[in-house]
Amino acid sequence: MGDQEELPASAGLLVDAFGRVRETVQTAVDGLDEEQLAHRVDPRANSIAWLVWHLTRIEDDHVAEVAGSAQVWHTDGWVERFALPFDRDDTGFGHSAEEVAGVRVGADLLAGYHDAVHARTVAYLRTLADGDLAEVVDTRWDPPVTRGTRLVSVVNDTTQHAGQAAFVRGLVERRAGR
Repeated sequence: MGDQEELPASAGLLVDAFGRVRETVQTAVDGLDEEQLAHRVDPRANSIAWLVWHLTRIEDDHVAEVAGSAQVWHTDGWVERFALPFDRDDTGFGHSAEEVAGVRVGADLLAGYHDAVHARTVAYLRTLADGDLAEVVDTRWDPPVTRGTRLVSVVNDTTQHAGQAAFVRGLVERRAGR
């Protein structure tokens, strides 16, 4: 992960954690075609494509919110490139089985969007001092959510979904006899 030693300890840990998610995402999609990315182990299960799109949307949405910036999804034209049958602000939260099936895209698009979000996330994390993590960023919860809690929540969510995508990839490869 490079130069975390130049960062405050907490920012370095977060950069490392998000970097590990990125590595898992890249491995999960690498070399798969659109059909393999859309494979679902059960009609109600999530596909690799949906999992990676969703975890990237969550990271993009939540980090943009705490950073006070626009989402890469909108500013860099990813919403148009994906051309999904959803509202422009949709992150996949609460999607039905039919909506999950609607995410049919290629590995390059998924990896490219995740790379762009990851780069923006790391750039933001590099601006943080340890004390910034204690700042309350969301008073809709009891107790109110701090910047650090929100970022750890995003790491947790994206790690789980990246692991699920890696698991499904293993099943896809097994099906293909690899």
